[in-house]
Amino acid sequence: MGTLAGLMPLVLIMVIFYVLIILPERKRRKKLQELINNLKVGDKVVTSGGIYGTILSLRDDRLIIKSDQAKLEISRNAVAGLQAEAGSEASPR
Repeated sequence: MGTLAGLMPLVLIMVIFYVLIILPERKRRKKLQELINNLKVGDKVVTSGGIYGTILSLRDDRLIIKSDQAKLEISRNAVAGLQAEAGSEASPR
């Protein structure tokens, strides 16, 4: 019984860690993957490198975006979220 009581704080810390860190990260990752899967031509995106652009074309694992006068080919996984519209919240990062 003494060993079980000694393990309770450790188990409690692991449960708290899971609830506070792992679950929210899993939800965020799932939401971002859903956003990446639903991208379409004309969407305004922000890359993980901080580049803002508009999607010109989509391929299996890449997309071509236009940023100012440059066209860039990027990985779908480089998309960090959609650009925030004026007066609205930013999309998931």
